[in-house]
Amino acid sequence: MSNGDDELARFLARFDAHHQGLPEFRGAVAEVAASVLPDIAADSALVRARVLERLTVPDRIIAFRVCWEDDAGEVHVNRGYRVQHSNAVGPYKGGLRFHPQVNLDTLQALAFEQTFKNSLTGLPMGGAKGGADFDPRGRSDAEIMRFCRAFMTELYRHIGPDTDVPAGDLGVGAREIGFLFGQYKHITGTVTAAMTGKGVLWGGSQVRAEATGYGVVYFLQHVLARGQRTLEGLGVAVSGAGNVALHAAEKLCASGARVLTLSDSRGTLEAGPGGFAAEQLARLKELRTGEYRALADCAAAVGARYVAGQKAWATSCDIAMPCATQNELDENDARTLAANGCRWVIEGANLPVTAAARAMLRSNSIVFVPGKAANAGGVAVSGLEITQNRMSLPWERADIDQRLQHIMSRIHDQCVQYGETPDGVDYSLGANRAGFRRVARAMLAFGIQ
Repeated sequence: MSNGDDELARFLARFDAHHQGLPEFRGAVAEVAASVLPDIAADSALVRARVLERLTVPDRIIAFRVCWEDDAGEVHVNRGYRVQHSNAVGPYKGGLRFHPQVNLDTLQALAFEQTFKNSLTGLPMGGAKGGADFDPRGRSDAEIMRFCRAFMTELYRHIGPDTDVPAGDLGVGAREIGFLFGQYKHITGTVTAAMTGKGVLWGGSQVRAEATGYGVVYFLQHVLARGQRTLEGLGVAVSGAGNVALHAAEKLCASGARVLTLSDSRGTLEAGPGGFAAEQLARLKELRTGEYRALADCAAAVGARYVAGQKAWATSCDIAMPCATQNELDENDARTLAANGCRWVIEGANLPVTAAARAMLRSNSIVFVPGKAANAGGVAVSGLEITQNRMSLPWERADIDQRLQHIMSRIHDQCVQYGETPDGVDYSLGANRAGFRRVARAMLAFGIQ
């Protein structure tokens, strides 16, 4: 075992002594620690201030009860959370997710990642994450409205434009943001930049819906350009069929790539070797927001084949782009991708590739790009939404898209600067080192807090 491995083992032993039963949070911490511990060891100020140890403890964790009534008059009780991880470089910023599996382990892992992702954008945003173990699927608009109002009645006192600015995430889309922000406005009597992801007609930003998916593709284009490649003709297996996946697929198609798959938790929609046409993707987007919900029900209408029980990674591809949820691509999937000739894996979702899968990709010389760099486009445009709100001046769509492209280019440059190795660019190393550097320097400037 090398000195670096020894130091990582000692650091994780200290982490384990204080954090138990949090495997996802531990995994996120271990991945960053492995990258930044050598930098810390070389800087006595960082060692003395114990910056990384401090970052393994969120600034605060807010937990609360959410009581609401369904359409039949039955009372339900859910658990709501907000993990405010770090505001070293700006107000807390991160999404809210409504999903039955939401728990503090997942939220702490995501908030930890969010801190470094937001740091990479160069915008003044700290890291946070929150949500509730509420399942909006199958609920009426009235039930979702009542839940959102009850949730915000507890959360509102902890957020604000200079404190914490939540956005949407899994299970929290434009409808939920509308209900949440409406309740915040009602309680506080103010219309501020206290939330992002709002509708364009009431303070939202153009390009916000597309930003995460588009940003992943913009980043991928920079990765390929280092090898004098473009997306033209490359086959891309995309997982998911929600906002990120559909907009990534749309931009990939427009850039000349062949989008081979989309998927949901029950199976995969296959387009065939030529990939989805732009018209098919447009029709699918229309169906997913209309009368159809299950991906299988859309197959015939878009002229594609749905394979139940199959993951997107079973399809031979040049590039894999997981855009669904965390831990969706495991070691066996990574082995399948390697056997099928995949050369690049780029994360569109948050933490979709497991640690074992990352190791498998590395051993097969597959370029891996982490979500904290690649999918930062969504939060970047959220930051631009805050700026527009403060200026009371909405920007044009083309201007915002240009700013998004510039931010993704700048993030890529940071990854190259801090991740270049004799074997090429290690994008995880570069993203972790660059993101940590900005947060750590801010923490040193503030003293011990």
